[in-house]
Amino acid sequence: MSDKSSAKIAKFRDYSRVRYFDYILLGVVIMLLFFGLVMLYSSSAYTASIRYGRPTYYLRKQLLFIVLGFLVMLVATVIKYDVLKRLVKFIYWGCVFLNIIVLFIGRSGNGSTRWIRVGGVQVQPSELMKIGIIIFFAYYISTHTESLGRNAFNIRILAYLFIATIFVFITNLTTAAIIAFIGFGMLLIASRNKKPLYALIIFALIVVAAAAFFVISKSNAEPGSYRLRRIYYWQHPEKATQNAGFQVLQGLYAIGSGGLFGKGIGASATKLGNLPESQNDMIFSVIVEELGVFGVVCLILMYVLLLWRIYMIAVNAKDMFGSFLAIGVFLHLSVQVILNMLVVTNVLPNTGVTLPFISYGGSSLLCTMFEIGVVLSVSRQIRLDRIDLEEDF
Repeated sequence: MSDKSSAKIAKFRDYSRVRYFDYILLGVVIMLLFFGLVMLYSSSAYTASIRYGRPTYYLRKQLLFIVLGFLVMLVATVIKYDVLKRLVKFIYWGCVFLNIIVLFIGRSGNGSTRWIRVGGVQVQPSELMKIGIIIFFAYYISTHTESLGRNAFNIRILAYLFIATIFVFITNLTTAAIIAFIGFGMLLIASRNKKPLYALIIFALIVVAAAAFFVISKSNAEPGSYRLRRIYYWQHPEKATQNAGFQVLQGLYAIGSGGLFGKGIGASATKLGNLPESQNDMIFSVIVEELGVFGVVCLILMYVLLLWRIYMIAVNAKDMFGSFLAIGVFLHLSVQVILNMLVVTNVLPNTGVTLPFISYGGSSLLCTMFEIGVVLSVSRQIRLDRIDLEEDF
């Protein structure tokens, strides 16, 4: 064996002891959070001044959430993700329990009952359920590899998914759909026999189409209830009034006035009392108005980079459990980003989906930061031992 080959083997052995850490993923998260703070202050300063007398009210609270989020992410990153295997039943059933009790002691807001107060802090259990289903499905799939694709296995795991979503569905239809998408997507990726799952997808689409047709026809006849009004004004945004459908219409005005490069940061007109909750679900419309198509493309590219890094971690994870943890986070963030943008542009009815890392909110941000911490923990277990030795032999 040549000296060059011996040196290559020695280098390989050195790398095999080195742990990987995805600094690119961490950097993208920091950029998104910084961008979110800028746009949050721009979109909320007027509303905060009117409501609380301080233009920085929402900004300060979001900064606190970010600090707490980084602490949560740090803990999740440092602790080996294998510990989640020992806690999986507690996490899953704990999340289910919280989503049950929110039906009885939940606090209401904007027509929905989604929060419970714990020690002076409001928690949204439906956000926790996203984490619960990712961890549970990753564990269940990785510990039943011999059963993947069998109908009996599919029925068992889908029963757990049904339990996870049914109580969320009562209070938050959109979040229930996101949870169902995450769980079913993880199962579809893992399954060796996808035909029964494809058949189930077709059946579900038929049911959803029939239900949508019924709801739309009902909303045209009597748009009286809270949810039916949302459907009605999704179909007819031009009929919005100050009391109903106004948010969607103003969001469309904001998007339409953005142009290629926008009006400039802070120059949005619709956020000045015309766009309700502009710092929450509708912040994307302010981004379009102030930064234009160029700003939106930059934001989308940041999300694409974020998802690409999570995908690479999933592909290179040391075990199946870690891989499916990253896959679950990938599915969650991708569908939530897409849903928010579709809602704001009125492609879908207004459903109250936050834009990850950008929208104001504690529960959503803390849960998302925990998920990123778990993915970074998976990345820390990747060994740098994939060096092609054959080139020099």
